[in-house]
Amino acid sequence: MNRPALRSIAAGLLFAAAIPPWGWWPLGLFGIALWYRNIEDVDRRARFRRSGLTGLAWSVPTTIWMFDLTPAGWPISVIIFSVFLALAGSMTPRVGRLRPVAFVAAIVLMELIRWNWPFGGTPIATFAMAGVATPFAMSARLFGSPLLAAVVVVAAIAIADAHRRKWWGAGLALAIVVIATIGGHLSGTIFVDDGESIDVAVVQGGGPQNTRADVCTTRAVFERHMEASETIDRDVDLVVWPEDVVHPAPEGAITPRRCEDELLGRVEASVRLLQLAGHLDAVVVSGWFERAQDGSANENYSIAQSPDGTVTDRYDKVQLVPFGEFVPLRSFIERFSDELPARDVRAGTDDAVMQTDVGPLGVAISWEIFFDHRARDAIGNGGEVLVNPTNGSSYWLTIVQSQQIASSRLRALETDRWVLQAAPTGFSAIISPDAQVITRTGVSEQRVLYGTITRRTGRTPAVALGGWPMFLFALVALGATWGPALNGRIRPRSRG
Repeated sequence: MNRPALRSIAAGLLFAAAIPPWGWWPLGLFGIALWYRNIEDVDRRARFRRSGLTGLAWSVPTTIWMFDLTPAGWPISVIIFSVFLALAGSMTPRVGRLRPVAFVAAIVLMELIRWNWPFGGTPIATFAMAGVATPFAMSARLFGSPLLAAVVVVAAIAIADAHRRKWWGAGLALAIVVIATIGGHLSGTIFVDDGESIDVAVVQGGGPQNTRADVCTTRAVFERHMEASETIDRDVDLVVWPEDVVHPAPEGAITPRRCEDELLGRVEASVRLLQLAGHLDAVVVSGWFERAQDGSANENYSIAQSPDGTVTDRYDKVQLVPFGEFVPLRSFIERFSDELPARDVRAGTDDAVMQTDVGPLGVAISWEIFFDHRARDAIGNGGEVLVNPTNGSSYWLTIVQSQQIASSRLRALETDRWVLQAAPTGFSAIISPDAQVITRTGVSEQRVLYGTITRRTGRTPAVALGGWPMFLFALVALGATWGPALNGRIRPRSRG
């Protein structure tokens, strides 16, 4: 294997180390800097090949958890990710004054596309996810995760230029990082206001990790969360349960002989949650999963229940998990896997807000927390707190759970809101608007997290504008650098 290929692999592995659960973000900057240098002054095909290899080394370790979910879907996802990085590299000019601008713009554009296509987008193992742990994470409050991704790349370019003693370029890049970070800090102060405080309890029932959905275990999951909720020994205003822990059997279903416990029924679950809300004198948000009345699909939703038993609102999940909650290309995929869900989940259509006795709650169920546009929907429509009921109990390892914590931190920064993440087996967390993880559970433990948070009003620029400013920047910057005069006239040194 030649040196450019080794450098490509090293660059990808360095950035993979910056992604949770590892989270060594300085290595990510060095990885991007190495990638940037590795595609300099070579032809477009070489830039494509080297960048694709970097993407492969980056995506395999950071998405390997997907193999357990969908052995057929994982390699497809890895290939798509690698191609996106290959395109970003090939779109970067080999030389020229605006080469660094084009590199940033190409990465931003490819990230924006990947976050939305294919299959609704797969925003995992992203530049922004690594950036949330950096000192310049607050820049996300300006123009969201696309800006943070750009700032991460600019910081890496500063390192590359400093290594070559191009002090003017390194200084300019560093200045951009500082300005974006300060702007993010100021935007929260200007656009968002604190409201009243509420006391919250986030419930994690515990239990084994890496399990599969089974009709015989649904009662046990419900009972574990009820048991944990009954340990709440203080006054709280809001109790948050995870996604999919109230999983009642269809009406008239008979308990299979292999099950040790009687199936959980819808009426029983409703009555016991009503009693819990009344006993705690608190709003209870619970996650439900059941077959739709017409039998053609499943429904994944959360409800808000008042202490008097009134269900004040319901939110059905909109952004569904490909290969988990819906199967793209089902007829083709079924040839390679017999573990696909029997029916798809029916996507919701309402705004991501639930009206409750403690104020409007923005909701992002599970996978939705990875998407900035779902949080913008929640907060842009009046959500004063962002709740994330989730269920990662079926996933292998803790890679996706750690990346979800990072995504919740990103959504907290972008929206300037408290985020309450509730999972049945981990990780559950309470995250402050400045992305600090105030408290977090371990995997499989039964625990209730307590905190006092504030309802907040107002919209940050990231909520109001979304990714449009960065999308326009990417288009303009790439359009400007594609001219032959700016691409440079130096003949490439290598095609390897």
